[in-house]
Amino acid sequence: MKILVVDDEKLARERLVRMVDTYDDYDVIGVAASGTEAIAQAIKLEPDVVLLDIRMPGMDGLAAGRQLSTLSSPPAVIFCTAFGEHAIDAFDVNACGYLMKPIRRDALFAALAKVKQVNKVQIEAIMGKDESPTERSRTHISARTRRGIELIPLAEVKFFQADHKYVTVRHEGGEVLIDDTLRDLEDEFGDRVVRIHRNALVMTDHLEGLERDPSGHYQVRMRGIEERLDVSRRHVSGLRRLVQSL
Repeated sequence: MKILVVDDEKLARERLVRMVDTYDDYDVIGVAASGTEAIAQAIKLEPDVVLLDIRMPGMDGLAAGRQLSTLSSPPAVIFCTAFGEHAIDAFDVNACGYLMKPIRRDALFAALAKVKQVNKVQIEAIMGKDESPTERSRTHISARTRRGIELIPLAEVKFFQADHKYVTVRHEGGEVLIDDTLRDLEDEFGDRVVRIHRNALVMTDHLEGLERDPSGHYQVRMRGIEERLDVSRRHVSGLRRLVQSL
């Protein structure tokens, strides 16, 4: 995997290069010290991934990320920054990762491994190349946790469940709380989610089946998790049609 390292601080660039070079599967093909230089290098070298600092003089990392996403073969972007408040803005450039400085080696390679596992179709989705570019939705869910700001790829989300004023996001790595309402999520993600109850939305990609519990109540079955969610009576017929069409 070809990697371009971008940071205005020489020591930060060198540290990232040293970490990446310890693994044979990754190859640093270039470095850049500014957003403008990053774009020029990306056009010339065509990296698979850009490790991109955010706060840089001149064109910052967010602006550079937007430009990179418009290239004919856009690289995956992983932001590396000391400032957590930019995580929400990272959605605008469809970032594949968001790492806080000082970058930990395990966190870096976990982010790179995720990018490496993504196939071409998923990359196009992450970079926002859908059929309706004017109606693009987020590719990641942002949540503030004890570890800081976490970005959860939407592809890893199983369901959203409301509880009082918060919504629980159940994903492959566990669960987090967010402030979004189910209605807002339903409006944003459209047919990528399906309403099964007044307090729950399920990602259609993870929907596996519909079944009844011993008391006769309908529940939804999802890929990869044992948990079952109740389906309200009003949503049963629509959900049954959807399951049959999958």
